[in-house]
Amino acid sequence: MTTPPSKPSKPLLRETDASVRSRPRRRRDPAQPNLPLDPVPARVEPCLALLKQKPPKGLQWVFEVKWDGYRVAVHIEPSGIRILTRGGHDWTHRFPSIEAAVKSLPVMTAILDAEAVVLDEQGRSDFGRLQQSLGGRGGRAPAGEAIAMVFDLLYLDGHDLRGTELSVRRHLLEGLVPATGEGAIRLSEEVDADGETLLRIACQHDLEGIIAKDRNSVYRGGRLGDWLKIKCVQSDSFAIVGYERSTAARGQIGALLLAGRKGSDLVYVGSVGTGFKESEAWKLRGLMDKIIRKTPAITYAGRRKDLVWVKPTLIAEIEYRAWTHDGKLRHASYKGLRDAADNALVYDLSLSLSAI
Repeated sequence: MTTPPSKPSKPLLRETDASVRSRPRRRRDPAQPNLPLDPVPARVEPCLALLKQKPPKGLQWVFEVKWDGYRVAVHIEPSGIRILTRGGHDWTHRFPSIEAAVKSLPVMTAILDAEAVVLDEQGRSDFGRLQQSLGGRGGRAPAGEAIAMVFDLLYLDGHDLRGTELSVRRHLLEGLVPATGEGAIRLSEEVDADGETLLRIACQHDLEGIIAKDRNSVYRGGRLGDWLKIKCVQSDSFAIVGYERSTAARGQIGALLLAGRKGSDLVYVGSVGTGFKESEAWKLRGLMDKIIRKTPAITYAGRRKDLVWVKPTLIAEIEYRAWTHDGKLRHASYKGLRDAADNALVYDLSLSLSAI
C-alpha cells in the first residue's frame, strides 16, 4: 500500500480569485549576445553544371530548361541591390529591369542564383539578342529588356542556405518568386518529366538543352557533378575558306574560317578553333596549303591577323550550339572533313530563318 505524503501537495491555484501569473521578466542584459545570424556573403562561388551526353536516371534527379544568357547572383541587401556576374563583376547598372523588379520581392536580405536572359517571340532565351541589347560583345549598354530566370536561393533573411539540400531551397524559393511567368524576375520551374523526354522536347523547340540537379545536394561552388547539363547539339557542313596561323596550336592552325551557302554565294559564318586532334590537324594543314589563293572567297571584315585564304573545296563537319544575332556560329567545334564521295552539301543559309 502506497504511503501518502506527510504534507499535502501545494495546490495549483490559491484559494483567492487572483489569476495565476508567471514571475516578472528580468530586463535583458545588453551585454548578452543575440541569437547568431549568418553574415551575408560578399560573393558566392557559383555551382556549375558538368557536361554530360545523356540525362541521368534516378528519383534523386530533377530537371529544368537550360537558359542561354549570363549567370548572375542577385544580392538583396540593406544597402541596396547588387547583380554580380559569375566572375564577381558588378553589373547592376547593366540590368536595370532586373534591379527594379527585385525591389518588389517580400524579403529583407537574399541571394538569388539566376540567369540573365533576353527572350525571343517564342519565349526562348536568345544569347545573341542579349549581347545585342548590351551593346554587342564587349559593349557597355544597359539591357533594359533582360529578365532573370531564378533557379536557386542561397541566402534568406539572415540564414545561409548553402548547406541545405536543394529540395528545401527550392521550396523556399517558390514562396519568394511566384511562378507567374511575368515581369523581370521569373522562376525557372522544375519540369515534371523524365530527362530523356524533356531533352527531346527541348531540342525539338530549339532550346539550348536541359539541366539535371540532385535534389538532395547542398550548394557547392565549382563543377562537381551535383548539377549536370545536357545540350542540344547541332551539326552541319561548312566550307573552309581560310585559316589563321598560330605557332602554338596543333597543325599551326589557330582557327578555321568557315562559310555557308546563300544562293550561289558563300557567306562567312565565323570560325572554329577547337576539336582538332594532333594528327588530323597536320593532315588538314597539308591539304589546305595545296589550295592556297591570294584573295578570299568571301566578304570578310573581321580583325583576325595572319590569315591564309584557301579555295573553298574542303568541307568540314562542325558541331555548334546556336547562331548569334549577326549570323555567326556559337560554340563551334571541329569534327572532321567530309569525304568528297559523300557529296555533302554546304549549309544553306537561305533555307533557315533561324540562321540569321
